[in-house]
Amino acid sequence: MRYELYYWPMIQGRGEYVRLALEEAGARYADVARRGNGMAAMTRMMKAGKGTPPFAPPFLKDGKLVIGQTANILLYLGSRHGLAPKSEAGKLWVHQLQLTISDLVLEVHDTHHPLGPSLYYEDQKAPAKKRTEDFWKERVPKYLGYFEDLLAANGGTYVTGRRLTYVDLSLFQIVEGLRYAFPKRMKAFERKIPGLVELRDRVAARPNIKTYLASDRRIAFNEEGIFRRYKVLDN
Repeated sequence: MRYELYYWPMIQGRGEYVRLALEEAGARYADVARRGNGMAAMTRMMKAGKGTPPFAPPFLKDGKLVIGQTANILLYLGSRHGLAPKSEAGKLWVHQLQLTISDLVLEVHDTHHPLGPSLYYEDQKAPAKKRTEDFWKERVPKYLGYFEDLLAANGGTYVTGRRLTYVDLSLFQIVEGLRYAFPKRMKAFERKIPGLVELRDRVAARPNIKTYLASDRRIAFNEEGIFRRYKVLDN
């Protein structure tokens, strides 16, 4: 039996954190909405009138079990594929870190949509510019500085020590996404986070991840996803 991942077929988005975990684990999975009538199937599952329907993608189906929310899915996959510590305390700690990354992802999205997703970026350019300035002045140093310190405190290889977890995969995606959306700002900031840059390179070199990144399964960054490149915001 293989997993079924349900997420929007045109963007990396929040589904990419799940894809990275599945790829690193070498797990068999179907990216359902990227084939045939997958979008219709995804919509039907969210509209189910009984059981435990997910609120929004991404969600993962494993047999009869349906799991929603990125951090929740990774909590499930982590213990089943060696991507989380074995102890309960360790699993909760990694889950906590992933929830912190989820907060960061939301703040990244809000740089270009500070007034909400119901409006186009073109309708909120001035607030987006202001939000982005605050994001890079206050929030990026706080979030990435926190993970940089964790890396250093635990030996500098992976966030929790010598073994990779799904949090390391997610931090790889954060660095990649910020490089795409804010190439100038990120280039200047990277000297402050050498450990995270090395972590990004370490993850990218892992055999399964390297193969995935070179495949057509990896959707390219674009201006429909969470990480969006607007030149005016990258000053």
